[in-house]
Formats: sequence, structure tokens, C-alpha cells
Amino acid sequence: MAADGPLTESVRRLERALDALDDAIERHFDLERRERDHDEELHKLSADRSRLAAALDTAEARAARLEETNREVSRRLVGAMESIRGVLSGPAGKGDA
Repeated sequence: MAADGPLTESVRRLERALDALDDAIERHFDLERRERDHDEELHKLSADRSRLAAALDTAEARAARLEETNREVSRRLVGAMESIRGVLSGPAGKGDA
């Protein structure tokens, strides 16, 4: 029974305390690792957001240019149709019909 004396009990308590400390350190490093992973993911999402915002700005600018071009083409078509009507309703157009 001498082996179960106060020294042996103290060593067991020390081992349990060291195991608990080991577990706490491991949990701490795990939390740091997860936090770092979250930070990296947040950075990726931020970069994606910036890229998508730039793509949206480009698409909106292109849509505005296309809309302006569409208005210009429409204006020219109206002018061409009026010219054709004028030619068809003129004196030469009446004689050909």
C-alpha cells in the first residue's frame, strides 16, 4: 500500500491536470484554426462580391449602351420609312403604280 501514498496521488492529480491542459490547448488551437478558416472564407466571399459588383456595373453600362443604340436604330428606321413613303407617294411613285 505504500505505492498508493500521497506522492502517488499527487502524481495522478498532476497527470490529470496535464491531460486537461492538453485538451484545453487542443480546443484552443482548434478554435483558432476554425476562426482562420472563417476569415479566409469571408475574404473569398468579399472578393467574389467585389468581382460580381464590377461585372454588374459592366453589364448595366452595356445595357445602357444597347438601349441608346436601340433608340438610335429605331429613330433611323422611322426616318428611312418616311423617306420611302415620300418616294412612293411622289409623282414618280404614282406613275409606276
